[in-house]
Amino acid sequence: MALSGQNLIGQQAVTGQNGQIWGINAATGDKLEPAYGGATLDDLELACKLANSAFNEYRETSADVRARFLESIAQNILDIGDELVERCMTETGLPRARIEGERGRTVGQLRMFAAVVRSGDYLDARIDPAQPGRKPLPRVDLRLRNIAVGPVAVFGASNFPLAFSVAGGDTASALAAGCPVIVKAHSAHPGTSERVGRAIQQAVKAAGLPEGTFSLLFDSGRNIGQGLVADKRIKAVGFTGSRTGGTALMHIAANRPEPIPVYAEMSSINPVLLLPKALEERAEKIGQAFITSLGMGAGQFCTSPGLILAVDSQGLHRFIESSAQALSNSQAQTMLTPGIHKSYCQGVDAFKRHPKVSQIGEGQAGGIHQGQAALFSVAGADFLNDEALHAEVFGSSSLVVRCDSHAQLQEIVASLEGQLTASVHLADGDRELVRQLLPTLELKAGRILVNGFGTGVEVGHAMVHGGPFPSTSDPRATSVGSLAIARFLRPVSYQDLPQELLPEALQDANPAGVPQRINGRLISA
Repeated sequence: MALSGQNLIGQQAVTGQNGQIWGINAATGDKLEPAYGGATLDDLELACKLANSAFNEYRETSADVRARFLESIAQNILDIGDELVERCMTETGLPRARIEGERGRTVGQLRMFAAVVRSGDYLDARIDPAQPGRKPLPRVDLRLRNIAVGPVAVFGASNFPLAFSVAGGDTASALAAGCPVIVKAHSAHPGTSERVGRAIQQAVKAAGLPEGTFSLLFDSGRNIGQGLVADKRIKAVGFTGSRTGGTALMHIAANRPEPIPVYAEMSSINPVLLLPKALEERAEKIGQAFITSLGMGAGQFCTSPGLILAVDSQGLHRFIESSAQALSNSQAQTMLTPGIHKSYCQGVDAFKRHPKVSQIGEGQAGGIHQGQAALFSVAGADFLNDEALHAEVFGSSSLVVRCDSHAQLQEIVASLEGQLTASVHLADGDRELVRQLLPTLELKAGRILVNGFGTGVEVGHAMVHGGPFPSTSDPRATSVGSLAIARFLRPVSYQDLPQELLPEALQDANPAGVPQRINGRLISA
């Protein structure tokens, strides 16, 4: 099906009249047809009105209807076939294997949330039956379930054009919770966004759901995205992107007459701690694995290893030599957008100009819009004394911090901002040091890894892709895994309601067939 360049508002395809945007061939910088008309404020009003109208009906759809809807989206995405993969490759510069893998992850997330909906666990149904004979006072009948918060605004991400964009984890979890979704497409991959948006639009129609269950808007500037967060009908926001963008949306949401939560996944340098015995045993192997992780996706992962911490030693020197050698063989890769490439080059140049930073090595030079990997080194004291060295450089660049002692290493860990991940490479002789570090690492990161790197995010039930600010805006939340649904739910307690008025999940007969916690004891359906 040919791309139309239109906004998808409910079941309508609307040509935007507020400026134009084009997809860009990431490798050449050339414009890609068609032009996408930016949505107008009237288009935004219609999308929000439809979403608000859809909410009450959609939030009470049965588990089976909602689960089959999510599965239908997944199948529709697969049915697009190679047209989706090829457009996505062109718009992002990412290789086929990466896009096909990300498509699989996107489909897997949708199917996982279908299973979550069917299980009923997310409702957290709780029943404390009345005890009229309790002394000195009788106990009322109390029952609780989670309900959807309302329409959700989702902002597509630049670095994951499928898994964190139109049908990505934010959209999948919000739809699973019972929330209509309005997506603000990322301007870096509008063609990919339209194809996936139409897959969702078709699934809404096939399931007989209210048309406002889903809309997709393109924004030629910032007024639509900002207006979406400010609209009183939007009750939560999902965002993946820069700290600047995330905090701007947080400010808008916090200053509304009715403030709403913004679940923003933003900035992280993902420290990697190399402990002494691990370096003694396998410094070269760790160095090679590190460069492989650093180069994944041209370093354009929010979990890319941007900081290496270790006590200065012969083992660390071996690690540095191994990393430099592996780095010299790494190919430059096309970055997602010309703007991201420019920012990366500026970040690398800042390291090169810094009087306290030395360059360890760099990858092979590339062509237009290709990022050349780079590795730098600095003394621990200099790192502590310069906050600029703590900033994220989005791409295949990392900084090795040479600590003069274990105490300084611990001081540096304590000085770091919140992180998505923290990795520890250890051997048996390092366990006591890890025991000392863990309490601090728990306060700094959402996920702690041993003998690995953060650039693999499993979509499962125990995953946390979140962390303290500025890695995210809310350290209690995750944007990956089944727990992501909790962001778009809120608890409601029902006191002394007659059985026939209670939601099915809270009735004694439990016609919904969901797990219930009765008097604090979990009873399976």
